[in-house]
Amino acid sequence: MTDPQPRKPEWAPEDSDEAFASRVMPGVGGGHDGLSTGRAGGSASGTTSNRRALTDDEYVDGVLAGDRAMLARAITLVESNAPAHFEQSQEVLRRLLPHSGEAIRVGITGVPGAGKSTLIEALGMALIGRGHKVAVLAVDPTSSLTRGSILGDKTRMEQLSREPDAFIRPSPAGGMLGGVARKTRETMLVCEAAGFDAILVETVGTGQSEITVRSMVDFFLLVLIPGAGDELQGIKKGIVEMADAIAINKADGDNKVRAEAARAEYNRALHYLRPGGDGWQARAYTCSAYTGEGIENLWNVVERFRARGIESGTWAARRREQSREWLNALIDEQIRAWFHDRPAVREALAGIEADVMDGKLPATAAARALLALLP
Repeated sequence: MTDPQPRKPEWAPEDSDEAFASRVMPGVGGGHDGLSTGRAGGSASGTTSNRRALTDDEYVDGVLAGDRAMLARAITLVESNAPAHFEQSQEVLRRLLPHSGEAIRVGITGVPGAGKSTLIEALGMALIGRGHKVAVLAVDPTSSLTRGSILGDKTRMEQLSREPDAFIRPSPAGGMLGGVARKTRETMLVCEAAGFDAILVETVGTGQSEITVRSMVDFFLLVLIPGAGDELQGIKKGIVEMADAIAINKADGDNKVRAEAARAEYNRALHYLRPGGDGWQARAYTCSAYTGEGIENLWNVVERFRARGIESGTWAARRREQSREWLNALIDEQIRAWFHDRPAVREALAGIEADVMDGKLPATAAARALLALLP
């Protein structure tokens, strides 16, 4: 149900008057992002949408033709949680799957403030200069209170967003571990089918859980900045051990000396870490997203990694392992959804949760009691 009229957001100051400019506007009709709640030809719940429902053929043909508007709508379909949208999105993905898989998938993570968005824009512009088509999947933090996201990455990548060979899709993290949105894998496939051959996944960058992005990309780049504290803190978090390369960003001006010192220190630490399965030894590199220095070299490292992986067979093996992990993640997710959808579980859950929170029942016993309600 939509709001009848604009109102001030919940986080507005209590004593704010009409001079407070921000307003919450009425939502769109229908389902997610204006999609109809049913498949083409009707609505599942009787609600109306301000957009005509598209057929499977329209989605597939539009994406394969590189239609940017259709690409955006296909991604919206994939991101939707409505049951009818899920069925259609899976059929669209099944038909697009043979046209995907040729892109280089690079995950880019790092501490907040490391300049990930600026670095991605600089890297994206360099790739377009080399003749690539670049898709950026920028995952924004989701508020645990309001469930909202700012989705401001397009504003931080103003130059790249104007390029016809670039596509930027900000998506809410949705509370998923490490900020990797639940549908990021499917979105990558859609972008690849649309002809984008370089996929850059920017993650939230909130700590140890960020390593989950490693399960869906070919190359994992960790972005750090010099002089931000303990240079080896990442080793303790396990993120550095997962990185295929480290980029020490903001290596310009007075930061150059500190950046070189950080690079040398990380390289000494990386020397003692076990190389990957193909013998690849991760290294640290300095760069400046502001001046562009070192950006081209970062992609040269990615291409060397790819060439070595293809030669040794680890590139294909990693893709196969990613597909297996994707399957297991979807199984876990759908089992959890099925569990919570059982009438007996819904009826008993609130009371059992209250007993756990009040210290009347151990969590293990509570979980066993809920599982015992399953048919």
